Amino acid sequence: MSEATKNDRMIARQRERLFYFAMCLAIAITVFAGFAKTFFLRPYFHPEPLVPLLILHGVIFTSWIVLLMVQTILIARRRVRLHRYLGVAGVVLAALVVLVGTTTAILRTDLNGPPGTPSPLTFLTIPLGDMLVFGILAGCAFWFRQRPDIHKRLIILATIAVLPAAVARLPLRFIFRINPLAFYAVTDLFMIPCLIYDFATRGRPHRATVFGSLLLVVSQPLRFVIGRTDAWLAFATWLVHQIR
Repeated sequence: MSEATKNDRMIARQRERLFYFAMCLAIAITVFAGFAKTFFLRPYFHPEPLVPLLILHGVIFTSWIVLLMVQTILIARRRVRLHRYLGVAGVVLAALVVLVGTTTAILRTDLNGPPGTPSPLTFLTIPLGDMLVFGILAGCAFWFRQRPDIHKRLIILATIAVLPAAVARLPLRFIFRINPLAFYAVTDLFMIPCLIYDFATRGRPHRATVFGSLLLVVSQPLRFVIGRTDAWLAFATWLVHQIR
């Protein structure tokens, strides 16, 4: 292998590490900014404590973000064996994200909303849809753990799938007043760097990026179509009563 080829590969690896670290950092900052007042810095803004379920919810979701950052740093430092060991914890944590996220969404659904407002059961499709898409992408990422090019892209996209809750709490009310669902559009902006990175390094989008991005984008309006159907409202009513 020529010296020029070695240098090119080294530069490519450094570029890849920088990209994924930057994505993880941007996600972590967004999560902190979104939940600073209601979770991370709550004592400074709200005197009343959170209920145990919401504390558990916050701890598990924060742990996922922390693990994502740690795993990215381990790969950058070539600690592949430790990265794989922690991957087992990632599987368990991903399952807890789906379980606790779904349970919290259902238990926090207020069936007695103000008169004249859309049914809260319709909006239940938002968090449940996030959990479904996250579960699919994270599950596929773990399935393709022996294919780093697929694995790392799907893990990032799975994390983007659970960002809407944080984005919706950012100080962007001037945008959300125009369209309350604009937080999805803001969340989808995180997919653009993934596509740009693929074009810059491969000349075309990676199939994992295409699959994950399409799943995210298509699922978002589909949730509201499903959420307004009588079949969904009947099922969601039954589900909420069963969980409670």
